[in-house]
Amino acid sequence: MSVELNDADESFITGLRDILPAAAFLEASDTFLTEPRGRYKGKGVVVAPDTTEQVAALVKACYDARVGIVPHGGGTGLVGAQVLTEGRIPVILSLSRMTKVREIYPEEGVMIADAGAVLADLQQAARDAGKMFALSLGSEGTARIGGLLSTNAGGLNVLRYGTARAQCLGLEVVTPEGEIWHGLTRLHKDNTGYDLRDIFIGAEGTLGVITGAALKLATIPAVEATALLAVESPAAALSLLSLSRDIVGEGVSGFELMSRVGFEFLMETGLLQASPLQPLPDWQVLLRIGLPAGADVEAVLEHIFTAASERGLVYDGLIATTLAEAERLWTIRETIPEGNRLIGSVASHDISLPLSRIPDFIPEAARRIHDVAPLRINCFGHLGDGNLHYNAFPRAGENRAIYEGIRSQISRIVHDLAVEMGGSFSAEHGVGRLKVGDVERYSDPVRLNMMRRIKAVLDPNGIMNPGAMLR
Repeated sequence: MSVELNDADESFITGLRDILPAAAFLEASDTFLTEPRGRYKGKGVVVAPDTTEQVAALVKACYDARVGIVPHGGGTGLVGAQVLTEGRIPVILSLSRMTKVREIYPEEGVMIADAGAVLADLQQAARDAGKMFALSLGSEGTARIGGLLSTNAGGLNVLRYGTARAQCLGLEVVTPEGEIWHGLTRLHKDNTGYDLRDIFIGAEGTLGVITGAALKLATIPAVEATALLAVESPAAALSLLSLSRDIVGEGVSGFELMSRVGFEFLMETGLLQASPLQPLPDWQVLLRIGLPAGADVEAVLEHIFTAASERGLVYDGLIATTLAEAERLWTIRETIPEGNRLIGSVASHDISLPLSRIPDFIPEAARRIHDVAPLRINCFGHLGDGNLHYNAFPRAGENRAIYEGIRSQISRIVHDLAVEMGGSFSAEHGVGRLKVGDVERYSDPVRLNMMRRIKAVLDPNGIMNPGAMLR
């Protein structure tokens, strides 16, 4: 969608100062101008309203002046949606001053919060009310709920509780024309027309600005336990998942697949001294179950281990006997992306596949990549929902810069194969600016056309996150 925009120049900012308080204008520091992988350096004027009405006034001014807006949550996204590198100077609309938990209804299992609330703070607020907000991911100490909804984030608990979309009842949104949609419903059933909530969730700020959310709260499992299990292969891991569900049903709340390479990276970078399981397995599964009061959760895990061992699925493992030990195991899993960052990837991929195709995809993708270059592959992810992080790295002692010329070729190999096997090139990190070309390459033409028509109708001046998701 090509629309001529204008710069957020000095004259425009002077006009904003007449309608917004001085505290709303922040320094355009690297916090707002860079993204975690360092591949994008953005530009813009940072404005941080602290009420929905101020957001609406800001957006209305941008709409009238045809100035682009880049919504900015915690800045933790990995596809460049939070930075604008080309074109006119935009307003970077930061939600960092809108952090309130507005209301909690424990009996209803609902919490209403500002879009700038940090995920970890929402989790704590839910715990203080005797409930659980189940969305959980490695960046929860900085990621903000508006951004997480805008990317439909997943994380570690999708298997049991679903993505961010599944944990949201309603939204408050400022439209591109500066109107406020008051959609903070607490209803679990409401079939009165189009579900506008689902239009904005996952839209990456291209259709409007989420300013508030009504979130579902879950019951805290009375007892939980974690086990780290060595499996023979990804195929064995899938069979283990099926077996675990047969035994405890929806009690399986976490099921993470981790490769040997991921642990080697953690030890290579000093983030882990030694693997909990020795010798280091080629493949491991981190399993968490949560059960009602009265259940002997450790006995259940032992039963799963015994049954899996008898079927040749598992050959080693340990059960965390304390909360601290369980947290240590989950910290290892959550630290894998940091190990990847320190090693420096040639190409990183966030893909999803039908579960039954995963055992075929992993070796075939490696074979195709190794035909191009002798790269190391770190494959890990949320096996229960088919989401893999399939990343390629230089050999030990090499700098990734020497492979820069084949980075796009490696990504094409991975994405082509994922789509060929019925999967997606974007599982939970979104499209941003990094994958706009992939949207055009892989999307069904009818779907792509409908997306463009929705964008044109809701954002006729093209001011919302220009260049992200669609072009």
